[in-house]
Amino acid sequence: MEKIGIVGAGLMGQGIAQVFALAGHQVTVFDVNHDALASLVTRTEHNLLELALDSACAANITPAAELGEAVNDADIVFEAGPEDLSWKQTLFAQLESLAPANAILASNTSAIPITRIVERLESGHRAMGTHWWNPPFLVPLVEVIKTPDTDHAIARRMFDLLTRAGKTPAMVEKDIPGFIGNRLQHALWREAIALVANGVCDAETVDTVVKASFGRRLPVLGPLENADLVGTDLTLAIHQVLLPAIDCQPVPSPYLDALVKSGRLGMKTGHGFRRWTAEQQAELRSSIFQHLKAMDAADRCEEK
Repeated sequence: MEKIGIVGAGLMGQGIAQVFALAGHQVTVFDVNHDALASLVTRTEHNLLELALDSACAANITPAAELGEAVNDADIVFEAGPEDLSWKQTLFAQLESLAPANAILASNTSAIPITRIVERLESGHRAMGTHWWNPPFLVPLVEVIKTPDTDHAIARRMFDLLTRAGKTPAMVEKDIPGFIGNRLQHALWREAIALVANGVCDAETVDTVVKASFGRRLPVLGPLENADLVGTDLTLAIHQVLLPAIDCQPVPSPYLDALVKSGRLGMKTGHGFRRWTAEQQAELRSSIFQHLKAMDAADRCEEK
């Protein structure tokens, strides 16, 4: 079993640690936030119990008060810190000197090109992106992003490690902002915002349409499978009519910008595209967790 080092004990770092601890790996986690470190193992135990999994696996996780302690004998290091390019570049320079020379170095950024993050490294051949989705222990996908310098064999080693840990890795051969998943997701969000901004419908209606129509099929029918299912000729005919009318602004929506400037920041302020009471927020978060939990349990049954 490889030794795993993780930088960050927040939602993503804890979730990544849980995945590898459950798979039997020894995991060491560093964070400057002492409270996050102190609660790390307890949070993992709670999650495992909630999922009816072996909570004793949380003992495979060791909190570390120093960065070097977390990575000095690691085979793989995952960075799960803030979405800040300068911070990540500084961290990876430290990781290059503190981790073993053959350790894989991976960033969990959601959108920043990996090439920018690791451009100052002398050992860029062992660096790559691994974009996990929240929560990491329930969402199967991990995008493995190569840079032009990433060694293909080392990227494949990461791919195989994630597969053995029960994840569904996807190899991203070209490093672009947002990779695959977030580019698709935010293309949908851009049009959703445009529909509201242009008075076509309200935000609740957008969400209802997605959840009650093609969203139902997405777990078993991807977009290009769907295009082949209906026929590429029909897809072309629809695109000839529809694409010229779809929002294609190369900048964030003025409507979204106005929401932020007015302090409507979503659930954290109780008002974003929609108004949210504390009870509604709790209900939605619970629904998401229970839905993902049920899908995860179904996947585990299929594996057996």
